[in-house]
Amino acid sequence: MSADILNASLVDTAEAIRSKKLSSVEVVRASIARAETLQPVLNCFTQLLAEEALEEAERADAELARGDLRGPLHGVPMAHKDMYYRAGKRTTCGSKIRKDYIADSDSTALKRLLDAGSIYLGGLNMAEFATGPTGHNAHWGDNHNPWNPDYIAGGSSSGTGSSVAARIHFGGLGSDTGGSVRQPASFCGVVGVKPTYGRVSRYGLVAFASSLDQVGVLAHTVADAAALLEVVAGHDPRDSTSVDVRVPDLSERLGEGVDKLVVGVPREYFGEAVEPGVRTRCTVAVDALRAMGCTIRDVSLPHTRYALPAYYVIATGEVSSNLARFDGVRFGVRDEDGASLEEMYGRTRTLGFGREVKRRILLGTYALTAGYYDQYYGRAQKVRSLVAADFGKVFREGVDVLFTPTSPTVAFRLGERIEDPLQMYLADIFTFRFTNRLIDFACIPPTDSP
Repeated sequence: MSADILNASLVDTAEAIRSKKLSSVEVVRASIARAETLQPVLNCFTQLLAEEALEEAERADAELARGDLRGPLHGVPMAHKDMYYRAGKRTTCGSKIRKDYIADSDSTALKRLLDAGSIYLGGLNMAEFATGPTGHNAHWGDNHNPWNPDYIAGGSSSGTGSSVAARIHFGGLGSDTGGSVRQPASFCGVVGVKPTYGRVSRYGLVAFASSLDQVGVLAHTVADAAALLEVVAGHDPRDSTSVDVRVPDLSERLGEGVDKLVVGVPREYFGEAVEPGVRTRCTVAVDALRAMGCTIRDVSLPHTRYALPAYYVIATGEVSSNLARFDGVRFGVRDEDGASLEEMYGRTRTLGFGREVKRRILLGTYALTAGYYDQYYGRAQKVRSLVAADFGKVFREGVDVLFTPTSPTVAFRLGERIEDPLQMYLADIFTFRFTNRLIDFACIPPTDSP
C-alpha cells in the first residue's frame, strides 16, 4: 500500500487527500518509512523530522474533517534543500560552519509551500554552499543516485533530486546558480525548473552568487512542477530582485500542445564534448518534437565559448563576498583555539569550510582584489552581456524555446572527478550559459521508480 501511495503524482495525491480517499497521516507515514529505509543507502537527508511531520499530518486531517482547506498542497509531505530558513530549525547549507545555525524566520518560498498546506519532512543534503555539480559533501556525507548508488545524483540540489526520484516524497525546493536544479533533475530522471530571475523570492535562501541564484523546484511530472511553481512564485517586497508581475496559470496551459512552437537548436551546444549517447538521446527528443508539430531551427550563440570563464569569475567573486560573513564572530561556528583574532578567523574558516568552498573563495577573492577587479570581474560582466545579447537576438528572430543537453555526459561515479576540479566544472558547461532572464528546465523522467 505504501508503494502505491508514493508512486502517485503530487497533483493526484493532493486531490486524494482533499477528497478523503487518503489521509495525510497515511501518506506521511509512507514517506517516513521509505525515508528511513533509504537514508543509509542514499544519504538524502541532513535532518528528518518524522515526529513533527506526523503531528502536522494529524492537524491537516483534523482541519479537513472540519471543512478547512489550507491550500492546493494540503497534507502533502515534501522535503527541501537544506538552504532555506525554517523558523526554529537548523539550516546547514551543507556546511560544518553552519551546523548549529537556527533560523529565526521562514524563507518566503518555503513559507508559501507551508501556507499552501504542505507537510515539512526535513532538510535535504546538498553540495556545501551549493558549490558543486556532483553531490559530494565532506561534512554530511555524499549523496547517492537512487538508480545506482555508486553514481552521483548531481548537484548542488542533490538531496532533492535523489529523494524525489526515489519516491520518498512528491517534490521539493532546490536552488540553481549554474545548473543546481537542472543537473540533479537530469541525472536522477525527474523534472526540474529554474524559473526566470525575479519570478520567485530569494528571501531566506542562503546566498551563493547573488546575481545568479534562483529558487527552483523538482518534482515527478511537469504538472507537479507547475503546481509547485504556481505556489512559490510571485512578488515579495522583502527581496529587492523580486519582480512585481502577475503569475500565469501554468497548470491551465499544460494541455495547449506544442505544434506552433519554434524550437531553436544551438549548434555550439553539440560539439565534441557531448557524449555519443547524450547526443543520440537529444536527437530522439528533437525528432519527437518535430513529430508533434514543432518547427526545428538551427541557431547560433557565438559567444558561448566565453561563458565558462565569465561564469566562474562572476560566481566565485560573489561567493567570496557572500561567505565573508562566516568568520566565527558574526555568523557560523567559531574555533576557540586561536591565540589572536586573526588566528581565530583563519582556524574557523579553515576548519569550517570544505575544499571546494575554499577553492572558490580564494578564486573569487583574487578576482575582486584591488587592481584586478576591472580585469576579471568587470570584464566578465561585459562578457555576460554579450552572451545575453546572443540569446536575445535568437528570441527576437522568432525562436520560442531553445533545446540543449543538460550535461555533456551521463551521471558518473562518485569520486571520479573530485581531484580534477576543471572536469567537474565542465559538467555545468551547458546549464550556466543560460542568462538569468530565462526559464530553464530538465525533463527526462524514466518510466519506472528506483
